Amino acid sequence: MLCSHREVTHIKLNYTRMCFLVNCLKRFKSSQEWLSRQKADPYVEKAKIYNYRCRSAFKLLEMNERTNILRPGLAVIDLGACPGSWTQVAVQKTNADGADPSKPKGTVLSIDKLQIFPIQGATILNNMDFSTIEAHDKVVEVLNGQQVDLVLSDMAPSATGVRELDKDRIIGLCYMAIRFAALVTKREGNLLFKVWDGKEVPILEMDLARFYKNIKILKPMASRTESSEKFILAKGFKGIQRPLQNGRWG
Repeated sequence: MLCSHREVTHIKLNYTRMCFLVNCLKRFKSSQEWLSRQKADPYVEKAKIYNYRCRSAFKLLEMNERTNILRPGLAVIDLGACPGSWTQVAVQKTNADGADPSKPKGTVLSIDKLQIFPIQGATILNNMDFSTIEAHDKVVEVLNGQQVDLVLSDMAPSATGVRELDKDRIIGLCYMAIRFAALVTKREGNLLFKVWDGKEVPILEMDLARFYKNIKILKPMASRTESSEKFILAKGFKGIQRPLQNGRWG
């Protein structure tokens, strides 16, 4: 039996409404799960106690304890730094705020497209896309031509819900971070950045191995068990040997 045009339109409208309600319920359930997880998370409470802006500070603290990449006197850039917890840790560990007069004073520069509230000891570049020429020029200006010892990145794209698409997007961010680091890091400098586990990661490691002496995968305890995130530490920058093209090594 054939439906009239009005009936077909009515069916389509009801289907659209149903899909909208289903998506709303999914988002509500996801939000409730997130709130429950936050309440049960000991690192969330610890972040409040130690005055860190979010729990991710403990990921960097743990990784630094294992690798000692943050030390007094070092120059560090934190990419995609908002809300600033990694910057807070970097300032403390490099003595960028001069809290300990007996130790060398470091430099910490933070960049994000979003607004970051001031952090004592850090220079913050708000509303800036680190992948642009403008950002690179500003970094060179702020550092007065000095190259940095370490580039940090805890960046991740907003999730679309499409697993493969999300992985492609974070890999793209990783290559942009690698390219930026190559332009500002001194020889023997280091790079630490976040990635989501997937088949693209071994290729990423191979690309890194051409320009860094040592590649190490880190999974701090502060990373949630169900999370596919891990961190790649590339140590001992060899310098740029070939031009960079399209965000990947040429």
